[in-house]
This record gives sequence, structure tokens and C-alpha cells, in this order.
Amino acid sequence: MTVFAVGIELDGEGTHPSAWRRSAYSPDQLLTGKTIRLRVAAAENAGFTFATFDDSILPPTGEVRGRIDAVARASYVAPVTSTIGLVPVVGTSYAEPFHTSSQLATLDYSSRGRGGWLPVPVADPAAAKTWGRPAVTTDADRAREQHDSVTVVRELWDSWEDDAVVRHYATGRFLDRDRLHYIDFEGKTFSVKGPAIVPRPPQGQLVVFGRYGQIDPRQADVVLVTGDSVESIAAAAVAARNEGALLVVAELDVALDTPASVASERLADLNSHVEARESGRFGFSGDPLRLAALLGELGSHVDGVHLHPLVLDEELPVLAKLVLPELSKSGLTRRPVPGSSLRANLGLARPANRFAHTS
Repeated sequence: MTVFAVGIELDGEGTHPSAWRRSAYSPDQLLTGKTIRLRVAAAENAGFTFATFDDSILPPTGEVRGRIDAVARASYVAPVTSTIGLVPVVGTSYAEPFHTSSQLATLDYSSRGRGGWLPVPVADPAAAKTWGRPAVTTDADRAREQHDSVTVVRELWDSWEDDAVVRHYATGRFLDRDRLHYIDFEGKTFSVKGPAIVPRPPQGQLVVFGRYGQIDPRQADVVLVTGDSVESIAAAAVAARNEGALLVVAELDVALDTPASVASERLADLNSHVEARESGRFGFSGDPLRLAALLGELGSHVDGVHLHPLVLDEELPVLAKLVLPELSKSGLTRRPVPGSSLRANLGLARPANRFAHTS
């Protein structure tokens, strides 16, 4: 089944470091559970396929110098959502992959199969100091540790077969130990024996996202690409697929005209406080219907888009009222199905367990 996914980044107040100044919430409410819950609910009601939550062990670089752990945010909203995929960022350079596997498997249970993961390498040496770990200083070492971490997490998710939990109360037998498996991973900087401490997730494997150039496309279910034009995004998508990507999603920064003011005026207002930073992503600014047309054009080249709003509380209502309905009307998108997994809503099959006994 062909699916065009639409995702949104929900970390912080938006891509601009001064976005908090135009937030719908007072500064003392920015890092509260209520604000997180209301924003995720708005994205789900709009029909977004998935939401991502950026993260770092270091504080954000904008004017708001704090955030809540991404997995904690995703887990907090999991029980009160029903269709939207929840995709936290978890770094791979210093985090223990065994713990990452357990956290994310638990997220998949609490969301009833809507969990995902965006692994990222960590380059800032201050992160190593915060973790109390030796710094990973080269691109090659970060790439190797990213590859090893994703490998371990994925294998741990398979270290329990689907029917390993027996729950036979009459005999007091609750596990079939023959259906638990050691992964016996040996890497350059860590080794993991396994098995996991959490049974296999509802999706079998959570949906793994990864940015092109930061992950081996064969390790990811969804590869994120960008460029400075539709043509360059299309070329990146072809390259990612040639390297083994299953699905390719384009990342865009969006600043939209609102009923109150046009995008250029809003950006000028924000820049009067702090100048915007260059993100490296494709940027769109202007009429929401032109954005819908652009996304329709991208639909010929990629399997979805991942939108980064300039100011979350201003862009999200416009996306909900004007952009996503236009995409649905054109037949490009469909709303996620209640009760379905993130994999199903992306058109991905539930994978077989690599350790399962064959008959």
C-alpha cells in the first residue's frame, strides 16, 4: 500500500530561537506536561502520521534553556493518544544501547504499537563530559558507534520471540526460556550478551528513522533527506533508495502566512530579538496553499515529509486547517487509522523475528 506520511517536530517552541516569544503559553508553562499533551493532541487531531521529539543531554541553544527527556515526553502522551506515531530522538554516541532498547520497547507497549526511534550521533565534546565517557572525536568513530548501537537495539528487540511469554498459571510456568535468545554482540567499545529485559515490542521492531549521511540506510525503516530544491531532494531520495532505504521522507522548515500576519513579518519580528540559525533543511515561507502544492510535487519523489515549524503554536493551526485537509482532498494523504501501529500507518510490514525457530 502506498502511503504519504506527514510528520511534525514538536520539540521546543519552533525552529527559531526566539519562537517562545510568540508561543500560545506563558514562559512558566513551556516545560509542563499540560503543554506537551495539548500540542501532541493538536497534531494528532490534525491528522499527522507521526511526531518527533528532538533531544540532547545538553541544553538547547535557543533562549529557552531547558527541555524534558524525549522518551519521557513520548511516553507521557502515549496513553492519551490513539493514532499518531511517537518518535523520540535518542543519541547513540554515549547512551547505553541496552537501556535505549528497554526504554523504546516500553514506549511501544504504552503507545500500543506507535513507537519509533530517531538515533543520532553526538559530536559535541561537552556531551561526553556530561555522560562521564571518553569523547568520540572522529566522524568514523561516531558512525561506527551509531551502527553498533542500532544493531544492538534491533537485535535486543528480537531477543524475545513473540510467544516467549507463556503465562500458564496452573503449572507456574510463565516463560519459555527456549524462546529467549542471547545476542552475543561484540563491538569495539562495548559488548552486549542479552537477552532484553522487556518482551518483544508490539510492532516487533519499532520504526527506526535516520538522517541520510548519519545512518546506514539498510538499518533504517525511514530515511530522512533534505536539499535546497525539489530536484536535490529527489536526487537524495534516489541515492538513499539505491543504498537500501525502504521509505524516504523529506525534511522541511516551514514558516506560513497566518490570519494575523504574513510569514516574512513574523520572521522579521523574531529576528529583531535573535537572528535565525541555518538548519541545513529545505525552507518554505509563505502561503499555506502553496506549501500544499509543493508537498504534492514532492509526493512524486518521496514517501512523506517531516515538517519543522517556525513557531509551533502559529504554524500548527494553519497546517491543521489549510494544509493537511488540502493534501487529503487531493488524495495524497490519509489519516492514520485508530488502533493501527505506526508501521501499518507507514505501509510497513511487521518484521519476522531473526531468532525465531523455523519449522
